[in-house]
Amino acid sequence: MNTVPITKYGAELLKEELQRLKHKERPAVINAISEARAQGDLSENAEYDAAKEKQSFIEGRIAELEGKLGAAQIIDPALLDADGRVVFASTVYLEELESGDKVTYQIVGEDEADIKVSKVSVTSPISRALIGKSAGDVVEVNAPSGPREYEILDVKYI
Repeated sequence: MNTVPITKYGAELLKEELQRLKHKERPAVINAISEARAQGDLSENAEYDAAKEKQSFIEGRIAELEGKLGAAQIIDPALLDADGRVVFASTVYLEELESGDKVTYQIVGEDEADIKVSKVSVTSPISRALIGKSAGDVVEVNAPSGPREYEILDVKYI
């Protein structure tokens, strides 16, 4: 099985979700199934059907999370030493050359990506353009809105 890179923070979020599903959600849905069973005829019992469907979702998500965590290569950005190059888990400070807008992104795994908090997937066009570059480099990114050029202002491992 191939390993999947994930930041230390991202792994903690997945572990927290797994714990919540196993210790809160799973027991609650088992209880809901028991209560629905006690109501009698299961063939026309909407509560029973809903609880069984939720149980199926929870069990599937637990299996998915266990698989992801089992294949995870956890990377702590604070322990990286990449000589100022952009690598997985690094935080990159950029300036878009045309507009002068400054943006900051952390390059993370696909499960952690959330553009609202400036975390971009390692497989995104901007990440692919940045990987291996250093402060002072100019990169061209083929964004959905068209090509854009960015200058890398700084690279940090935080």
